[in-house]
Amino acid sequence: MNMDDNLKVGSNEMELVDFRILKQEEDGVYEGIYGINVSKVREIIKMPELTNLPGTPEFIEGIFDLREVVIPVVNLAKWMGIVEPESARKDARVIITEFNNVLIGFIVHDAKRIRRINWGDIETAAFAAGTGSDVEGSKITGVTKIEGDNVLLILDLESVVQDLGLYEPDVENIPSDMDGFSGLALILDDSSTARKIVKEALVKMGFKVVEAVDGEEGLTKLDELYNMYGAEITDHLKIIISDVEMPKMDGFHFAANVKEDGRFNNIPIVFNSSISDHFSEIRGKEAGAEAYLVKFQASSFYDEVSRIVREHMK
Repeated sequence: MNMDDNLKVGSNEMELVDFRILKQEEDGVYEGIYGINVSKVREIIKMPELTNLPGTPEFIEGIFDLREVVIPVVNLAKWMGIVEPESARKDARVIITEFNNVLIGFIVHDAKRIRRINWGDIETAAFAAGTGSDVEGSKITGVTKIEGDNVLLILDLESVVQDLGLYEPDVENIPSDMDGFSGLALILDDSSTARKIVKEALVKMGFKVVEAVDGEEGLTKLDELYNMYGAEITDHLKIIISDVEMPKMDGFHFAANVKEDGRFNNIPIVFNSSISDHFSEIRGKEAGAEAYLVKFQASSFYDEVSRIVREHMK
């Protein structure tokens, strides 16, 4: 299953796999509606026979071999602290994903359909507090309304990878101010954890950092910087590091706006995303980015950012 080729750069749209998790409560069984970006989905399979893996977290159901690749399988209900009804496994599926260059499977109780959604219709995770959902806020990256006044929650499945210890950003290996970089760097990411990691790396390189949580705020920050520096903004703002998946305005749409604005189109943009499929990399280049990096590989991040900033300083 791949991203639909009809999704164009700058469309500010994404495609989600709509899946369901059932929850057992005293007064009955309730269905939670969730989504994951199609770009992160390799395939959806029936529940395979799993091999237990001693010493792993309780939410790891086990591992299995998929075409000679060993894949850990996470029980999403357990990870979210949800009690499963006995009937939940009857139609269970495993969503095989790839992000941050890691393959991992997620057990869901049903996979319904693919939805095309505009990022402008997605609220930030803080909005979940008013939806009646009791899923921990740190496990949600976005919320959107669907038909029947239902709410679809976009889960932060990257945090599972962190919980498993498979995602360890090695920021310590980035040289401290080795190249004497200076000036500003703008970071866009809806994840506070991701912004912290990227900020730490850029500060070690010598930059001062301006932060934004999505593409809309990123454009606002650019306007504010232009009001401060005017036509000399490119002498101060040396690089923009942007996530791809962000509520309100995604990274591709943000980049397309920047490259169409004569005030900012010479400022280099680097995408730093958990989506590791080739098509997203192509879309990133079509949007005008100088590089597309997968979160968070410290050595490649340092090398690419250093190279790009040096080229634009010439």
